[in-house]
Amino acid sequence: MSYSVGQVAGFAGVTVRTLHHYDDIGLLAPGGRSHAGHRRYSDADLDRLQQILFYRELGFPLDEVAALLDDPAADPRAHLRRQHELLTARIEKLQKMAAAVEQAMEARSMGINLTPEEKFEVFGDFDPDQYEEEVQERWGDTDAYRQSREKTASYTKEDWQRIQDEADELTRRFVALMEAGEPADSEGAMDAAEDHRQGIARNHYDCGYEMHTCLGEMYVSDERFTRNIDAAKPGLAAYMRDAILANAVRHTP
Repeated sequence: MSYSVGQVAGFAGVTVRTLHHYDDIGLLAPGGRSHAGHRRYSDADLDRLQQILFYRELGFPLDEVAALLDDPAADPRAHLRRQHELLTARIEKLQKMAAAVEQAMEARSMGINLTPEEKFEVFGDFDPDQYEEEVQERWGDTDAYRQSREKTASYTKEDWQRIQDEADELTRRFVALMEAGEPADSEGAMDAAEDHRQGIARNHYDCGYEMHTCLGEMYVSDERFTRNIDAAKPGLAAYMRDAILANAVRHTP
């Protein structure tokens, strides 16, 4: 049985443009073509795509993914064992990290210098105080939390409006990239992720690539963040997470 590029994109949750890109670079060449010349993917192609997406999720660049999958000494079970080991290591690392949640931390500090009327004017119907107790309990003793409190203590309404405007503009950039079919590991998406990281560091707390990656993971693991981000466009939270991860890999020796 064979599948069209649109069907495969739907199965895998990727864009058609991503599949075309994988074909162009020789990472995933479809096993056949229709009479009209359209790509047709076999079950074996789907298996390879699954392996590609596993490794991409783990942060491997595309050239390394190709080298791993094309290694004649490796078999599918070896790939699965390797992926299981890498996933387990990532889970343990994330569990040990005191991951500072960007939006929750901002929420605690947003109300410091704003009246209720000003908060509504800047943030709309989002109530930044609703996470205060949770933030205090989960991250009150972290350096990032203390740094954010110190940095934002003197922020005015105009400062918060500027920060919100920057966030809105960045959201529009990510949405435009998605709608243009740009993969999350494209230069444009990674550049947007880097601007996102630098904005956090500039306005709130030191945000290295490891911290930024954890924030990206929280965007999809916490349904509150996913729901809030995906309000701009369904799938945006996962797209941002993937772009953040790709950008971290790009900047990590």
